[in-house]
Amino acid sequence: MTTTLTPPSDTPPKEPKKVRRPKAARAGGTLHAGPIAYVILALFTVGSLFPLVWTAIAASRDNQRLAQNPPPFWFGSGLFDKLEIAWNDANLGEAFINTTFVAGISAITIVVLSTIAGFAFAKLRFKGRNAMMLIVIGTMMVPPQLSVIPLYMMVAKLDWSDQLQAVILPSLVSAFGVFFMRQYLLQALPDEIIEAARVDGASSWRVIWHVVFPAARPAMAVLGMLMFVQTWNDFLWPFLVLTQNGNPTVQVAVAGLGRGYTPDQSLIMAGALLGTLPLLIVFAIFGKQIVGGIMQGAVKG
Repeated sequence: MTTTLTPPSDTPPKEPKKVRRPKAARAGGTLHAGPIAYVILALFTVGSLFPLVWTAIAASRDNQRLAQNPPPFWFGSGLFDKLEIAWNDANLGEAFINTTFVAGISAITIVVLSTIAGFAFAKLRFKGRNAMMLIVIGTMMVPPQLSVIPLYMMVAKLDWSDQLQAVILPSLVSAFGVFFMRQYLLQALPDEIIEAARVDGASSWRVIWHVVFPAARPAMAVLGMLMFVQTWNDFLWPFLVLTQNGNPTVQVAVAGLGRGYTPDQSLIMAGALLGTLPLLIVFAIFGKQIVGGIMQGAVKG
């Protein structure tokens, strides 16, 4: 059997064609939005800002002008006068202090307790863990209006009517906060770090302080902001247990504006605008950190 040798060819072998990917698809590339995306974002931005702008426009007009058709779409000359009247009539200075105190305590307590409970449900092994988590999630499905009557009876027995602790006590825990922190810690906190801390002799509370809290810091910041805003905007329960002349929160104080046979709509809008401004300032200062915490939690794992 003979083997025929083929002489080497002078033509070099052809290299496979490289598929050129767009710059946006390359690793580390920057995605560039098209004009349609910018138009959609602009429409959403205008739609989001319109209620706030309309509130300011309505606060600068009077009832007669607001009742006309078409309504005004630009500012009048009485905005700052109505803001001053709303501030004095509703006693918003004291209301801001009360609301900041209530919302701050509620947010801090919810963040700390939710982080501890979320760590327990995410990383600890104990009997009945899944059943207890289902109960916590189940409480989120109960309408909060159902708890108004028993809560009011409890406050009346404790003689806490028109006192801030009547608003603080029901808002110290949050089922949503526990669920939120559990889901975050499941991916953000590796079991190996906890085991290493155990090997070094750390107790459970030391693990929580030195391991869990630093790992959960982005989620804690987001949860704290969400709970602060929720408590600041809460109306039903504070309106039932507080009075405008006693210890009002912002929402209770604003609810007392414009009373009379013909409510002053512009004065009510001025109070609503003043009650919204602190939240806008807080988000303008800490918005980058809040969004960064949400994005960091979204890419964990």
